[in-house]
Amino acid sequence: MNPVPPAPLLRRPAFRLLLGAQALGSAGTWMLRMATDWLVLELTGSPAAVGVLVALQFLPLLFLGPAGGLLADRHDKRRLVMGAQTATALLAAALAAVTLTGVVTVAHLYVAATLLGVVAAVEGPARQVLVGEVAGDASLRTAVSVTNALNQGGGLVGPALAGLLIAEVGDGWSFGLNALVCLAVVTLVAAMRPADLHRAAPVARAPGQLREGFAYVLTRPRLAAVVVLAGLMGAFGLNGPVVYSAFAEEVWDTGARGFGLYNSLAAAGALVGALLASRLPGLRVRTVVAGSAAFAVAETAAALVPGHAAFLAALTVVGATTQFFLTSAVSYVQLTAAAQVRGRVLAIYTPVLLVGHALGGLLQGRLAEELGVRAGLAVTGALALTATAAVAAVLWWRARTPDEVRHDRDQLRHTTGRRPDETTVPSGTTTREEPQT
Repeated sequence: MNPVPPAPLLRRPAFRLLLGAQALGSAGTWMLRMATDWLVLELTGSPAAVGVLVALQFLPLLFLGPAGGLLADRHDKRRLVMGAQTATALLAAALAAVTLTGVVTVAHLYVAATLLGVVAAVEGPARQVLVGEVAGDASLRTAVSVTNALNQGGGLVGPALAGLLIAEVGDGWSFGLNALVCLAVVTLVAAMRPADLHRAAPVARAPGQLREGFAYVLTRPRLAAVVVLAGLMGAFGLNGPVVYSAFAEEVWDTGARGFGLYNSLAAAGALVGALLASRLPGLRVRTVVAGSAAFAVAETAAALVPGHAAFLAALTVVGATTQFFLTSAVSYVQLTAAAQVRGRVLAIYTPVLLVGHALGGLLQGRLAEELGVRAGLAVTGALALTATAAVAAVLWWRARTPDEVRHDRDQLRHTTGRRPDETTVPSGTTTREEPQT
């Protein structure tokens, strides 16, 4: 690991470059997703078709996510992020070309969504591990919270700008601007000096390394519970692209501008949620579970509120509770996993979350068509609350066993603000003991 002076995060050039890249990348991602979601709805008039698009964006992670995590453990994270952003720029430019020339079809959008999912499988673990390399373990939790909050700040700009561009000049210009944003991200990441990073030694090739990542998670019950809960919340809660477009089109009749407003309000709430999560004095599994429960309740309330103003307020709460849960969950995963295996652990966590999101998009789209938008959202909110209660019950039952009680007593001295003792895991890597429940 390269020696880096213990300067505050914002005084480190690499961290400032990372913040710029995260803000631009987040805004561009929101623009791209919103533009494709809305264009599919315009071409088909079907929320279920939007659900198919969401599924195609994230299903590649189910098959390629673990391999992407292994790439992140073996190779230069900066170069992986730069390559992925370049590929995204090319795809966005292609979408701009077919849209502006008037030849775009749903098939074009489905193919692009699938390819973007492949790119995301490579970029996701590398980008998340790069945060740790820039910040170092001592500042990791702060860096994760700040970058998540900044991502949501970009999410405020992206949907609003995309909604304005779609309403005024059409979807194609949103795609074109996204391509330029991706190239700006490449420039910022390329400007990071390798000497400023806390880089772990690359993992050498060896048989069974993918299996090691799964074994690492499965032998840590609390870590596994967070991964499972993320997948369940992805399936029953992260359905904004399907829900917001349907509410804008079918319930409130607000069109593309309303769709952009709904995404922006959710992102504003998410910024608050990320900041709240960053101020927690300690991070335990119970914090993640509480965030999940609040998320499920807020989603159900948004489905049932009667007026447009109340719906707007509910979306802000949904955004806040969603991001509180997501920030707490990913922070727990990153703080628990050792640097040498972190890419593979994140490559399990992220695909589980996003594949749940993809399947949830299909479910939400079908429920919206069969039951109506409001009833469909209420059903998934109830399912999210039931899933949270089930995970909490399993964790409570395990906490009553003698081994878990002994483990909790031994770990009382540990908090997430300190680096716990390390223990040996396969292939010579090390890991932190799991924080207490």
